[in-house]
Amino acid sequence: MKLAIPKERREHERRVAASPDTVKKLISLGFDVHVEKDAGLMSSIPDSEYTAAGAKIAADVSETYKDADIIFKVQRPMHAAEGGVDEMALIKSGAILVAVLSPFSDGAMIDAYAKGNITTFAMEFMPRITRAQSMDVLSSQSNLAGYTSVIDAAHEFSRAFPMMMTAAGTVAPAKVMIMGCGVAGLQAIATAKRLGAVVSATDVRAAAKEQVESLGGKFVMVESDETGETEAGYAREMSDDYKEKQAALIAETLAKQDIAITTALIPGRPAPLLITKEMVQSMKPGSVIIDLAVESGGNCELSQAGKVVLESGVKIVGHYNVPSRTATDASALYSKNLLNFITPLVDEESKSLNIDWEDEIITGTLLTKDGAIVHERLKGGN
Repeated sequence: MKLAIPKERREHERRVAASPDTVKKLISLGFDVHVEKDAGLMSSIPDSEYTAAGAKIAADVSETYKDADIIFKVQRPMHAAEGGVDEMALIKSGAILVAVLSPFSDGAMIDAYAKGNITTFAMEFMPRITRAQSMDVLSSQSNLAGYTSVIDAAHEFSRAFPMMMTAAGTVAPAKVMIMGCGVAGLQAIATAKRLGAVVSATDVRAAAKEQVESLGGKFVMVESDETGETEAGYAREMSDDYKEKQAALIAETLAKQDIAITTALIPGRPAPLLITKEMVQSMKPGSVIIDLAVESGGNCELSQAGKVVLESGVKIVGHYNVPSRTATDASALYSKNLLNFITPLVDEESKSLNIDWEDEIITGTLLTKDGAIVHERLKGGN
């Protein structure tokens, strides 16, 4: 079975879908691994390391995709309408594609996978069950995004994070507010605390309180009977009444903060608006807002994707693809997620795929199969 690792071609993407370590293990499973030339360069992985691990280096994109039975990618393939290399045209009928496919942002691609008879697995749809934790790409990448958001905030902030007592005077600690206490938010709390900040956090899920406090943060939440958590463990959209109370609470709290990091996302929907223009203007000059949801519409009214906006002395940072900013570690973790996903699908004796199509992990991530769209959330264009 030929397993292809193409170079990522989308803008702002520096990650790669295999590490030398996972290549060795994929080969031991029976795969013939082909890595496109320079695919790992932006993640500090030279071709020589892939070769030493047993992979073959493909000279170009056409050779990489040629006759590939399985394709591992970070992001969805490029298609003709986007210009550049038409990766979709290079994928053979019957191939398996495993990647973060962003089906809600590019529905036309789902039709293209089906028409091309490509079996596709969207890793971001991985069920949040115990045995799938090692395959959860959202968690592995969000963890690094949360860490990087604090490093970015420290870079933009014109003061120090920890309290410093010196002969020349005392430097007060930075006050950091984390909005959204999923994986990214919790890692942001932990990182900000390590740097010596005073940290508070808010979330629509009451269950987050214990986690925030265990990391040394102060939990701030609207008192409500509403539950902010879906059965899958994600945040759900709240009522208008809740949103009004939440806005008032945030407005009151935010004015006292030096840094705000927003991480709130709702799968399949635009990111909820948490910080309005008026709230930004209430913050102290020199304050920083890091909007991790900027590519989904943003949690801050003034954030712009790919830009650092200055409003009333407040910096609003909206970097693209934050996990990719720590590409080496992000690639290593993502590669391990893919390895953990494919390993149970391989029969050890025959060294061939033996997929249980009824398995919860498979039904949760499978988008297209046998020329049809099969995922319940995508049927009928939903």
